[in-house]
Amino acid sequence: MSDDKNSKTPKDSHYARLRRAHRDRTQQKQGDGKSDSRRSEGPRDGLVRLYGLHTVRAALDNPQRRIKHMRVTRNAAARLELGEPSALPFPVEIVEPRAIDGLTGPDAVHQGVLIEAEPLKPRPLGDLEGAGLVLVLDQVTDPHNVGAIMRSAVAFGVNALVTTARHSPSESGVLAKAASGALEHIDHLTVRNLAEALDELSAAGFQTIGLDSDGPAQLEATFAADRIALVLGAEGKGLRQKTRDTVTALARLDMPGAIRSLNVSNAAAVSLYAARQYLGSR
Repeated sequence: MSDDKNSKTPKDSHYARLRRAHRDRTQQKQGDGKSDSRRSEGPRDGLVRLYGLHTVRAALDNPQRRIKHMRVTRNAAARLELGEPSALPFPVEIVEPRAIDGLTGPDAVHQGVLIEAEPLKPRPLGDLEGAGLVLVLDQVTDPHNVGAIMRSAVAFGVNALVTTARHSPSESGVLAKAASGALEHIDHLTVRNLAEALDELSAAGFQTIGLDSDGPAQLEATFAADRIALVLGAEGKGLRQKTRDTVTALARLDMPGAIRSLNVSNAAAVSLYAARQYLGSR
């Protein structure tokens, strides 16, 4: 009687390998699906996940930030100079990078650290006493852009960022990573009605200037007050008509090149530089 194991041909072995490979791929996809599901659920109890060395360092240094949990690699813990993790006022898990990958997704640059924390509480619009430079966003929804705008705003000494309660990105790891720590350094005010908020800013002595590529005058020639509120609209559609009708003035950034507009985060940086130069000369 022949031995079945020895009677297998090279062709049989080839198909067996193909079947095993197919089975492994199927199991991996199923596992990835479960992992994606866990990622999509996010943290519970209204917490946000923030990651990246600059983001987490700024959160640790912010007395207003309430951190509930940290996952960190040994290397990241050393770079953050955490000292003894057990001495921190919240639970800390020392993990491998792949444990954080499973929460953020493999494309997120978490640099080996992730925290779960309570979102910062937005302040009311009336909390602007002494502010000289404010940035207002009219339904800018991309968290990468808003994060980059926050970073520029902090760099140029903006006193507050005003956004709408709807049609604006909520606090998230993506926004915080793009802000590179700036999320912890700027007062974030949310309003329900932007037109009413602009009227309130005007009544408080702010010149509200909407940035528009077809504005009647250059931005530098438009400044005319000791308090400035720059208003920028969303990518593509720009300022809404109601916003255009409400601001004190519309102004443009002159572009000598073939392209007459900038990404909203770049436009914010350029206009903030111009505003800071003007205010510094007063």
